[in-house]
Amino acid sequence: MGAARPGPRSGHPGPTGDPAPTREPVSASTRAPRPAAEAGSGVAPAPTHPRRLRAEVLLVLGLSVGQSAVYAVVSIISRITAETPLGQQSATLNPSRSPRPLLDLTYQLLGIGFALVPVALALFLLSEPGRSAVRRIGLDRGRPVRDLGAGLGLAALIGIPGLGLYVVGRALGVTVQVHASALNALWWTVPVLILAALQNALLEEVVAVAYLMERLEQLRWSTPALLAASALLRGAYHLYQGIGPFIGNVVMGLLFAEYYRRRRRVMPLVVAHTTLDVVAFVGYALLPDEVLASLGVG
Repeated sequence: MGAARPGPRSGHPGPTGDPAPTREPVSASTRAPRPAAEAGSGVAPAPTHPRRLRAEVLLVLGLSVGQSAVYAVVSIISRITAETPLGQQSATLNPSRSPRPLLDLTYQLLGIGFALVPVALALFLLSEPGRSAVRRIGLDRGRPVRDLGAGLGLAALIGIPGLGLYVVGRALGVTVQVHASALNALWWTVPVLILAALQNALLEEVVAVAYLMERLEQLRWSTPALLAASALLRGAYHLYQGIGPFIGNVVMGLLFAEYYRRRRRVMPLVVAHTTLDVVAFVGYALLPDEVLASLGVG
């Protein structure tokens, strides 16, 4: 958006060449009081008008996971209507961007960094004068041991059934073969995969769970609608992997959304999601091909 144009300044010539009239000085006692939010902080208060909130949610989602969901829907339609059966198709989650190692590393880091911009935007929009967005959604480090324990427990609860659902989906031909990484075995491969896992966790849990549920609650959505919106959105942007991952991620979305609704802490969800992706990404890069093939991911 362009900056607002300043009005005519006092003392500058008017249209007729005469000096523009000057205003009488206003004493401090007669000035209108500044709004409390403006006087006490440079951060604007969160919008409260329903129409503005709805527009804000659409913009944030359109810049992040909502955009991914639209592409994933188009992708699954393309896959289903292709001549090759869905079970014989594949998807790569962390592809190489260049055959030149240092250039590939640069592209990987840029991709991770720019993917986190919507997270920063969501936190900025959730912040209010005197109230930190990080503390509001429980992304702070106030309970590290409890958050770590809860996150690892959620990862185990989701990860083992999720792997089983993937294997079943592959056997039924409704899930594509997922290559978790196509990066070359270089000194930076594992650190980049860990950063990619953390980026995925922050983007999905902060935007698709915490931000979305906070805003939809302000719009007075019912609890079932809140949970369904977050879960279906998570499933939608995983549709490019097939029907099995869609179902698995909807179940994961329901569990994570309900956890956040009850606890108001997104950090355990970030820990759980990061753990799941690190195991998938790094394990794929390090495990022998015969082990991967036995799991249907080779």
